[in-house]
Amino acid sequence: MATHTYELELTWTGDRGTGTSGYRDYDRSVLARSAGRPELELSADRAFHGDRARWNPEVLLVAALSECHLLSFLHVAVTHGVTVVGYEDSPVGTMEQAGLGGHFTRVLLRPTVTVADAAHVDLVPQLHAEAAGACFIAASVNFPVAHEPTTRVAD
Repeated sequence: MATHTYELELTWTGDRGTGTSGYRDYDRSVLARSAGRPELELSADRAFHGDRARWNPEVLLVAALSECHLLSFLHVAVTHGVTVVGYEDSPVGTMEQAGLGGHFTRVLLRPTVTVADAAHVDLVPQLHAEAAGACFIAASVNFPVAHEPTTRVAD
């Protein structure tokens, strides 16, 4: 078994001069840095007094699940000899809040995959199932990650 470690640095940049003296007295701005990568400007979701122009943890979680499925799908497609020429997703995550806490109840991935050969269309659902089982991120969450895929054939 291989072990992989992922490191980054998070810096809160939201001190407006009085720190966390009150709930509305500080900004939720955060910078994420990781060697060799562009900085990410992060914040809380707007519902939690964050900056809607910045990435928030909830959107990043949905993005991680979507990208993990995409990368797993591409790998599985190659192993089955299926040429994928396009892949888009419009995932939706659902989170329920109760007081200060909350949890995701579901993420729905809605990938649209374009394959080069019409003969492979019937194989695509199997590829999604294999990709779902191979995704490290989906295997790490405690809520369902559902799929509503669409398949197209390139012109």
